[in-house]
Amino acid sequence: MAGVASPAPAGAGPPLLSLRFAGELRQLLTTAHQAGAVRVPYRGASIKDVIEACGVPHPEVGAIVAAGREVDFGHRPAAGEMIEVLPIIPPLDVTKPSQLRPEPLAGPYFVVDINVAKLGRWLRMLGFDALIPANHDDAFLAATAAAGRILLTRDRRLLKRRQVVFGRLVRHGDPTAQLREVISFYGLGGQERPFTRCLRCNAKLEPVAKEEILPRLEPLTRKYYSRFKHCPSCDQVYWAGSHRQKMEGLITAVLASPGFAVDTHPDN
Repeated sequence: MAGVASPAPAGAGPPLLSLRFAGELRQLLTTAHQAGAVRVPYRGASIKDVIEACGVPHPEVGAIVAAGREVDFGHRPAAGEMIEVLPIIPPLDVTKPSQLRPEPLAGPYFVVDINVAKLGRWLRMLGFDALIPANHDDAFLAATAAAGRILLTRDRRLLKRRQVVFGRLVRHGDPTAQLREVISFYGLGGQERPFTRCLRCNAKLEPVAKEEILPRLEPLTRKYYSRFKHCPSCDQVYWAGSHRQKMEGLITAVLASPGFAVDTHPDN
């Protein structure tokens, strides 16, 4: 009878959806999909859920192209639609809006998972705002990221949480390589202000007169140093001792590559 669709064949499964992952996203696919071209059963989920089911956390995606046009994570593909999933092309400026992230961040502010805690401390050493919460709960970390921060983690499942907008699945295991990776990916070269944040609590340091902290100093420190900084949050005192020289050496070694020029003696 005209106007009535024929019933689906008995036992027929859901239609297949075709996706093509590009660039470094292929490295994040589950083993079954690592060729980059994926055909998966489609049951009407958002494209975000389809992509993540293939192994790629949504903060790693730079653009999604369906039928020749960019779409957002809420897109629900039509039958036969070819989906291209493109990586973020660094450097990523988190202060600029995009199709997938229409509400940018105020700046490169980080929240750091415990599994990359040393990376967080080294970002602080360079003067970047990097929270390392004592609360390691995934829900808390995701909520903190949703409040305006970039989540750095080695935990793929954490990065897939819907609240997370900006985030990076840190590739390297070595903290030195991790720091270089993050600085390069977010285009932070030249924005460093070393030794301006507290390594313990992330607060901005303030100059303090030697006379105010004199009773707290060891005899040799009193004798050889005259310039000090103080953390107004946790009360830690800093000065340019041998520990500072070691950190300056680390900074030089980590960022000694094209595009990085760091002043290790900032005025503020």
